[in-house]
Formats: sequence, C-alpha cells, structure tokens
Amino acid sequence: MSAETIRPAWRVLLWPGLFTAFTLALLVSLGFWQLERLGAKERFAKRIEASLAGQPQALPAEAEWPVLKAKVTDYTKVTLTGEFLHDNELFLYGVLHNGRDNLPGLFVITPLQLTNGAIVFVNRGFITKDRKDTATRAEGQVKGPVTVTGILRTPQPRGLFTPDDDGKAKLFFTRDPAAFANATGLARTAPFSVDADATPQPGGWPKGGHTVVSFPNNHLQYAITWFMLSAGVLGFFLFWARRLLADERGRATLVTGSRRP
Repeated sequence: MSAETIRPAWRVLLWPGLFTAFTLALLVSLGFWQLERLGAKERFAKRIEASLAGQPQALPAEAEWPVLKAKVTDYTKVTLTGEFLHDNELFLYGVLHNGRDNLPGLFVITPLQLTNGAIVFVNRGFITKDRKDTATRAEGQVKGPVTVTGILRTPQPRGLFTPDDDGKAKLFFTRDPAAFANATGLARTAPFSVDADATPQPGGWPKGGHTVVSFPNNHLQYAITWFMLSAGVLGFFLFWARRLLADERGRATLVTGSRRP
C-alpha cells in the first residue's frame, strides 16, 4: 500500500457529517414545528369550547366581513335578527350521524335578510329527502322577523372528489356562501354562514343543532415521529462513523507496518 491510502479522519467524515447535520436540522425543525401546531390547535379548541359554553355574541358588523379571519371567527356562537327569504331556499347535501346509523338527507340553507339589508345564509337544520318540497314542512316556513342563535361557520374547502354543485336543483355539496350568493343572485351577502342551534322549528322541520365540533389533534404523535427519526439518523451516523474510523485506523496500521524494514 502507498501513503496516499491514508486519509485524515476529518476528510473521511466531512461530507457524510454535513449531510447528517443538515438532515438532523430538518427533522428537528419539523418536530418543533409540529409542537407549535399542537399549541395552536389546543388554543383554538379552548377558544371554541369557551365560545360555545358562553353567551352568544353579536354578529360581526358588515364592514368587518372582508377582513374576518377563520381562526378567529369560525365556530363562534352568535345571534342575529332578520327575516328569512324562503323563496331563495337552498339545500346542502349531508349525512346525519345519530349514533349507530348514518341518515343521508339535506340541510336547509335559507338567506336571512338583516335589518340593515345585508344577507347571511343560515343552515336552519336537517331534513330527510322526502321533505325537500316545502309543502311537507309548511309550518317551518316562518314569516316575519326572527332571531337565530347559532354557530358562525367559514367556507368549507371543496375536496378532490366532491361532486359538482347543481345550481338548477339548488343542491350543493360544500358550505360555500359565495356559491350560494351566485345561485340566488343576492347581493351584500356574508362570506360566512350560520348553523342554527337546536331550537325547535314550527312543525318540527328543519331540525337544527347538528354542527359537528371535532378537532383531530395528532401533532404530538407527528412531533415524536420526527424526533425519533432524527435520533435514528444520528445513531446510524455515529455507528457508521465509528466503524469507518476503525477501518481507516486499520488501514493506516497496515500501511505504516508495510514500511518497516
């Protein structure tokens, strides 16, 4: 063997060490990012819990609507007063979960014209498909001023496999106030909707109070996963580096030993 086969330890480990350091920094930062998201999700859930347990708030003023933020307003318990525009009634496809069974049906979306003329779409509640005709629930077509208490909801994102809305049938598959406004031709509509609470309606239909309040929070598990991966990468590098250095020392011993007379 020649002297050129002997490499300094730092040169042997330089590029693998830099790659490992970069990978560790990335994995650890992802772990801390998940911890930050965990804290944000917990604060959001606490805000929602406090809002739903407390007294309803006044609806945000119309001037504030363009700048409302979902993380601040979504699931806020509110109260609003106006008159339902039943002629512009819409339907949102949904499934009612009543414990053991899943009942497909429709949620009745009715514009509520506030006293200042602005419009808020109200999810008045669930009906079975055989009650889509208003004649089957005529008592529930309340006339005159009403006060609604419910939960403010921001627009629902459309999923990749969500069916297209049917404007002619007034049937929608996502909670989208902009699409509701476009279908009804109404102006001054809120960029959010309100899910009515379980206050009984005349005639029993629609049935409100079916908002699902659930916030999956797996960020701690994700953080642990990233930290375990970083520990695994570091452990593998240390094991590999130890073996590599041992091999290099062995090669160096052979080289120097071959030079002895």
